[in-house]
Amino acid sequence: MTSPPPNASPLPPEAGRDLPGGGLLHVVVAGGGIAGLTAALALHAAGFDRVTVVESVRESRPVGAGLNLMPAAVRELDALGLLPRLEAGALRTRELRYYHRSGGLISREPRGLGAGYRWPQLSIHRAHLQEVLAQAVRERLGAAALVTGVRVTGVEPLPDGRPRIQLVHRDGAVRGRASLEPDVLVGADGIRSAVRAALNPGEGAPPWNGTLVWRGVSRMPARSVGTFMLIAGDDRQKAVVYPMSRPSGPFREVLVNWALARPAETADERYLGDWNRPVPVESFLHHYEGWEFAGISVPEVLRAATTAHEYPMVDREPLARWTHGRTTLIGDAAHAMYPIGSNGASQSILDARALAHALALHRDPAEALAAYEAARRPVTTELQRANRRLGPEVVINLAHRRAPHGFTDIHQVIPAAELADIAARYAATGAADPTTVNQGSPYEVRLPVGDPPVGAPR
Repeated sequence: MTSPPPNASPLPPEAGRDLPGGGLLHVVVAGGGIAGLTAALALHAAGFDRVTVVESVRESRPVGAGLNLMPAAVRELDALGLLPRLEAGALRTRELRYYHRSGGLISREPRGLGAGYRWPQLSIHRAHLQEVLAQAVRERLGAAALVTGVRVTGVEPLPDGRPRIQLVHRDGAVRGRASLEPDVLVGADGIRSAVRAALNPGEGAPPWNGTLVWRGVSRMPARSVGTFMLIAGDDRQKAVVYPMSRPSGPFREVLVNWALARPAETADERYLGDWNRPVPVESFLHHYEGWEFAGISVPEVLRAATTAHEYPMVDREPLARWTHGRTTLIGDAAHAMYPIGSNGASQSILDARALAHALALHRDPAEALAAYEAARRPVTTELQRANRRLGPEVVINLAHRRAPHGFTDIHQVIPAAELADIAARYAATGAADPTTVNQGSPYEVRLPVGDPPVGAPR
């Protein structure tokens, strides 16, 4: 057995991998997205072998667009032994630039290793990330650990705190129903979580903030999109563009992620919280004609897209409570937030590791879930609120408010100290500053002698 990290928590003799009355703890994870799959891997690494992930989609398809994984999240995926696979299909994000709509550069910030972190920031396609996670789940926990075509539709607490889960499964045109009573239920089923709805009846649909978001992926020559992540716009509309793969092929092409945001009068309530509504690029391209920054043409990027999807920008109101007995929430089910600051997927990964750590250190599952929530809910609640205030992207609004027609020297508009303070304050909100992240994972668990090292495949 390899030596554990110096900050690994020793697993006490009474740790909760077995139940007080005997038998192994059975954890059901509702949702096979980033949060749910990472939770399964984190639980396995902490010594839990009876983990079942149920996912409503029968077959995983390469859908979605790109995302950024912050160094703290990459640190946790590295601890699970996944970094080499992830980097094979991702790109290290080295720089972030903010531009005013007029073309003026507001700021440029080194990211990842260049900013002093021990781990990189990764620009990655969501489909690649999910495939790496799903493959690792099947390898480490077995093919039966990931059950597709099954949706959690209801949760009923039992007198001892365990959940009774109502399930619906579909096999072709045949639909069946079943119930299950695991020891722990983890709701990782997204912004329209059935588990959250069962715990918070009457909450309703996610609230819309009046902004539409369009997202997609393009394949372009690397020279056309630069080597950095750009966020540009004014106080009304914005564009995000960044490469997320290494150049390949005879034309040295890269995958490019893009996301656009603009106010709208109405939104179809059927699609609140749904990223998968396809729309033609021509329906919104005209809003971004003439947008060019450091030689990167936003219209050119959009015209190279294979698909585009429209999404009303929504989040969830922060909850006063995630945990009810032996049922809790992680990821978007717990704290869906606006797509600002690259925190959605990253916080889901941190949730998953924190949850497994708490369950490993507490014999009573209910106490473990309460400890997990106490550690994570205050942080993510503050991030939800910070993202509603636009997080670090507020610099674009400030620049437009103070110099709506553009500027020659940004520091005459926003002093350098103010720019630095905005970035530092947001990083500190999520404990994502280099000093904190570089201390290493607080979620490592030292397994008893004879067990595989944390994070190792079995």
